[in-house]
Amino acid sequence: MIERNIRVEPIDRRAVEDQEVEIVERKGIGHPDSISDGIAESVAGALAQTYLDRVGKVLHFNTDETQLVAGEAAPAFGGGEVVDPIYILIVGRATKHYEGTTIPTERIALEAARDYLAANIPQLEFGTDVIVDVKLGEGSGDLQDVFGEEGAQVPMANDTSFGVGHAPLSETEEIVLNAERRLNGEYADENPELGSDVKIMGKREDDTIDVTVAAAMIDEYIADMDAYADAVESVREYVADVASEYTDREVNVHVNTADDYEEGSIYLTVTGTSAEQGDDGSVGRGNRANGLITPNRSMSMEATSGKNPVNHIGKIYNLLSTEIAEAVVADVDEIRDLRVRLLSQIGRPIDQPHVADVHVVTADGVALEDVRGDIEAIVDEQLADVTGITRRVIDGELTTF
Repeated sequence: MIERNIRVEPIDRRAVEDQEVEIVERKGIGHPDSISDGIAESVAGALAQTYLDRVGKVLHFNTDETQLVAGEAAPAFGGGEVVDPIYILIVGRATKHYEGTTIPTERIALEAARDYLAANIPQLEFGTDVIVDVKLGEGSGDLQDVFGEEGAQVPMANDTSFGVGHAPLSETEEIVLNAERRLNGEYADENPELGSDVKIMGKREDDTIDVTVAAAMIDEYIADMDAYADAVESVREYVADVASEYTDREVNVHVNTADDYEEGSIYLTVTGTSAEQGDDGSVGRGNRANGLITPNRSMSMEATSGKNPVNHIGKIYNLLSTEIAEAVVADVDEIRDLRVRLLSQIGRPIDQPHVADVHVVTADGVALEDVRGDIEAIVDEQLADVTGITRRVIDGELTTF
């Protein structure tokens, strides 16, 4: 039986819901940083699956340095045009030759990027509105050796690094996360004027929540200023309805607050993303692995998207720590706030972190000792199944931003 270094202790702050001010942000799928994340992760998934199909195992790769350089556009009511295309550079490392097999990594990357953009930002025409380039070098020999240890049932950590997760989500976090996902889901399906670049900032001050939405509108579907104003109001009403599902607190929703109708300055785009006009993007600058940016919580600065899903701690431990936190809160009653920190040590099996550090806020009247054993058991069980994260990432079951 493996003895893992699991620590459980009280958290060093009040539960987030008890703090006077809370700030939460989410960058939607069409935000330039999220486009970079999405393409990097799509390429990573395609490479991993190709390696499995061709050689039977995932080889060494990382595509987590993808960059986006904004273009230039001339939006206009009824439809404008892209003047200079967006440029995306997929950067990283990938194994191209293995035991006599050649893997066309750059072609795979281009196909994955094209498919991702078509599915998520259909207004962008591949090759004209957006140009994608690929530069994938070979991996470092020492890291390839760590990555490919033969006979090991559990991979060895590729780095000394850490991941952080938390649960349960606060009301403000639930609102911000679900409002963007639903705006870019069911709402956009019925309202094509809404672009995919939707950024949401939530601020709770005591018991009042302010939700500020930046929503790119697509000019092709907006006839005039009145139609634009109607579209903005429709988004405001929808977000207010979503918020009411998650809280009884007072909620105020503000949409496109920088607009100046008298000056004609509005958030109108050709493609539905600010990447068309001066807003660059990079992997890892946006949402954390749980889909949110949460300054009231501990966060890892690792870029999760694009990293290999086998032994790259920057990906695996950020996803796993969130899974552990959610599992503990689901199974152990009376936990109000929980933080999980997993620290690796390079070359050490990933199911045996250097430390698994769990911090807890229990409900009034519940002692930590009453739940410590249950928490430790769940953490141990989740760590024992760490390799399940790899398959779920490749299958697209887990999101990284």
